[in-house]
Amino acid sequence: MTLSRADLELQIEGVNEELAFLKKNHEEEVGQLRKLLGGTVNVEVDAAPRIDLAKIMDNMREQYESMAEKNRQEAKDRFDKLTEEVNQEVAINIEQLQNQKTEITDLRRNFQGLEIELQSQLSMKKALEDTLAQTEELYGSRLAQIQAAIVNAEAQLMQLRADMESQSSEYNILLDIKTRLETEIATYRRLLEGDDSGHSQTEISEIEETQRGM
Repeated sequence: MTLSRADLELQIEGVNEELAFLKKNHEEEVGQLRKLLGGTVNVEVDAAPRIDLAKIMDNMREQYESMAEKNRQEAKDRFDKLTEEVNQEVAINIEQLQNQKTEITDLRRNFQGLEIELQSQLSMKKALEDTLAQTEELYGSRLAQIQAAIVNAEAQLMQLRADMESQSSEYNILLDIKTRLETEIATYRRLLEGDDSGHSQTEISEIEETQRGM
């Protein structure tokens, strides 16, 4: 808007300078014509009939004044037109400026709202990061405890398996001894009940050998 105003002011100044130039030329031409007519009158005053110089000067003055008025009116019309265009453009620019101010106000308000929301989101992010760090620390501690418990349980399981294998071996030995003892008891019982002496002596020998083997 400022540039447009300056440009139009320069145009108006040019029109005024042109008008002043035309007026100056008009005055110079009138002066030269007066000098020319004055010289002609002095030379031909005795040879020609009398001429109404005042009427001629009035006619010429009217013509030049008419031309000057026409130029002045044209310059005025141009000035008024340029002034009207400037005023219209200024009014349009003022309206656009008001709209831009409103948009800037709205954008500033939206920016402030977004900035507040950003700060809120950053605070929430910081709180979540702190919670995550605490959770990871707690998880790491519990995971270490669980891993230690697993290692301890595996060691106990291995010990239990070894104990079970040892107990199973002992159980098999005891079961074998039990079976032999039951066999011996059965043999002694038959001997006590009066079985054949030949067979009894043989069985007694086998029992004694068995006992020695144990």
